[in-house]
Amino acid sequence: MNLLPLISFFILLTNHVHIGSSFRPNHLIPDRTHDYDLQIRKLQQLKSSLSQTNLVLSSRLYGVTSYGADPTGKTDSTDAILSAIADAVAEERDGILMEGIMNHGGVQISLEGGIYMISRPVKFPVAGVGNIVISGGTLRASENFTNDNYLIDLSSSSSTSSSSSINTEYTYEYITLRDLMLDCNYHGGGIRAINALRTSIDNCYITHFTTNGILVQGGHETYIRNSFLGQHITAGGNPHERSFTGTAINLAGNDNAVTDVVIFSAATGILVSGQANVITGVHCYNKATGFGGTGVYLKLPGLTQTRIVNSYFDYTGIVTEDPVQLHVSGCFFLGDAFIVLKSIRGVVNGVNIVDNMFSGSNKGVDIVQLDQRNGAFNNIDQVVVNNNNVKGMNLKSTVATGVIQGNGTFWTVDFNRILLFSRHIKSVQYTLMTSESNVFPKYVLRNISNNKVLIESDIAVAGSISVTVDQGLSKHS
Repeated sequence: MNLLPLISFFILLTNHVHIGSSFRPNHLIPDRTHDYDLQIRKLQQLKSSLSQTNLVLSSRLYGVTSYGADPTGKTDSTDAILSAIADAVAEERDGILMEGIMNHGGVQISLEGGIYMISRPVKFPVAGVGNIVISGGTLRASENFTNDNYLIDLSSSSSTSSSSSINTEYTYEYITLRDLMLDCNYHGGGIRAINALRTSIDNCYITHFTTNGILVQGGHETYIRNSFLGQHITAGGNPHERSFTGTAINLAGNDNAVTDVVIFSAATGILVSGQANVITGVHCYNKATGFGGTGVYLKLPGLTQTRIVNSYFDYTGIVTEDPVQLHVSGCFFLGDAFIVLKSIRGVVNGVNIVDNMFSGSNKGVDIVQLDQRNGAFNNIDQVVVNNNNVKGMNLKSTVATGVIQGNGTFWTVDFNRILLFSRHIKSVQYTLMTSESNVFPKYVLRNISNNKVLIESDIAVAGSISVTVDQGLSKHS
């Protein structure tokens, strides 16, 4: 709010009343002239301080329009925005974050609710800065924005640092990007963070990217939350869905989190090639599996260490290469969406796919599938696919129970329809039940092959055999 007109009006009105007064002094009333003059001087000093030209909205808030940025998006605002950022990080601040990274105290660069056209990436002029916020507006790539760049680029742009001690492992720390819309205009990507530590991307809408909506490479602990990403602006059912390209979120680093995010169009929703990442509360309907899309692709064979929980896979599923330590739980798979375990070197170890819901269209689609075109899985250990509920799809599991009735000495239970792996039963429990009195048959497990269990009794008997098998037990159990 601009206080200058209000203050000026107050001063003029007060002066007018004082000058035009015909009130006669009363010596019995205390003289208030001194107090009145003091208050007038204070108001005049305040007016003078507010009227001074100052590009900074406050000591820690830098408004880009004060630097000449055009909030209508009609002219190029790149230089103005970069100037505001340069001033924000030029201030000397006390306090150090990681060694070699200066704490700038939460200084804010405000886009002031404008739409700004830029022809070059928004980035910091020096490395080694931290605790900075960029927020509150829209950035849109111009027609000459290069296709290999990102609208906001948190990568090292200079060999110099804001601190005398340069951190060789991390370039930036605690950079917050919030309340932003990034329109890549089909030129490049939205946000790139390379070797950045504790980056927060919150309440952002990123669209029209051709490469990545968000790329995280190296670094540590980037948190992406409450955001919306899509190459094309759609709410599903787009007639051009087959042609969707790009990746909404590319995590090529460790210990990151994607929480409460919607991905509504891209060839790949989330591509993960780093360890110990968590995905929760994500809704992927980026591109249907039938059109060649993937919701989440885990491309780190042999050391996955990824948790996917409480997420919604809408006609698009999960692909994971040689998964080792993968947990998928509490998710909903709609429209025949399924999970693929893809063999690279034939390893699958420490995988939990439990307590999920799958809904399909009765086309005979398995909820979990094996892609063994590069070779069969031959190193299988601690794999649990269980307690999932299914409607209109084929249930697959590593644990199964079968019951058959018979009258004789041999009972065969076939588990091929439900078991995930073709020949990998590690444990069998079986019980023979009969209603015949005075009959106590001896019975034994004779054979396990091709997911079939053969039980034999020493005498012919009418009864039923209950068999429970498990493919997921540890080699050491």
